[in-house]
Amino acid sequence: MAKDLTQHRPGLAIALKLLAVFLFMVMAALIKTVSDHVPPGQAVFYRSFFALPIIMIWLWQRGQLREGLVPSNLVGHVWRGVFGTSAMMLTFAGLGLLPLPEVTAIGYATPMFTVLFAALFLGERIRVIRLSAVALGLFGVMVVIAPRLSVSGDALSTGATLGAIMVLIASILRAMVQIHVRRLVQTDSTAAIVFYFSITASALGILTLPLGWLTGWEALVWTRPALWVIAFLILAGLIGGIAQILVTSSYRFGGASMLAPFDYASMIFATLIGYVAFGEIPTGPIVLGASLVIAGGVLIIWRERQLGLDRSKSKPNVPPSGTP
Repeated sequence: MAKDLTQHRPGLAIALKLLAVFLFMVMAALIKTVSDHVPPGQAVFYRSFFALPIIMIWLWQRGQLREGLVPSNLVGHVWRGVFGTSAMMLTFAGLGLLPLPEVTAIGYATPMFTVLFAALFLGERIRVIRLSAVALGLFGVMVVIAPRLSVSGDALSTGATLGAIMVLIASILRAMVQIHVRRLVQTDSTAAIVFYFSITASALGILTLPLGWLTGWEALVWTRPALWVIAFLILAGLIGGIAQILVTSSYRFGGASMLAPFDYASMIFATLIGYVAFGEIPTGPIVLGASLVIAGGVLIIWRERQLGLDRSKSKPNVPPSGTP
């Protein structure tokens, strides 16, 4: 069992979280670059499979490899993998059809759907503040995707409409993942959750190999990509694994409520990377919609923090447990 290494070091926590968010954007840019050369299922396999060595080395170094390899709820991990892998595939497909900042902005809908699903499936109560925040955030998402839902030739010919719908569905699926993980942590360690997601995502990714041949849908057919494409895919997997570890490690040095707002730094990174790598400039609706979604998300974070402080008043002071 790994020692409890939790410390209150907010500067380090924020630095780790920001670096992780930046690396996830770099990973997304790599996937976007190769999206015309490989189908989403093939990209998911590389992203997940080549993250495994990084994750296993990390678990071994922390003395949690055995803990990560022995799940208590294997069926739960499979379902978590199905939801998460489906969301990843749809996001990767959307990256090939939409600008990086737009995919990022639509993805901010996940916390909104998470609040709604927590009420539906976990019985959590939603009061006026959180409900207003959800409404504001979802309105912001609609502002972002509204131009893509038009029936104009431009939106339809570029596949942007389909891309926006896929990324929005991915946000809903990621919210389902959040709800499922809340249940899974009651029986399994974080180490097991991290490890088995990469395992199931790799397996589900490679299961898409025959889909293209069976369905005749060219967009699903695995390819024999050029060496540079393979290198980008492997690099995306390695970077994704490192970013996953950095996110987890950041919570050893700072609380979730403190770190949550820094997720929105991804819009800054997405804008910079999108402009430098792809010449993408966020449109007015993207900027306005993203601002509204971020405002709703920050309001939810603030309200969750207030509720957490209220709950803690009735509990004895105990040191925080470490997040591996």
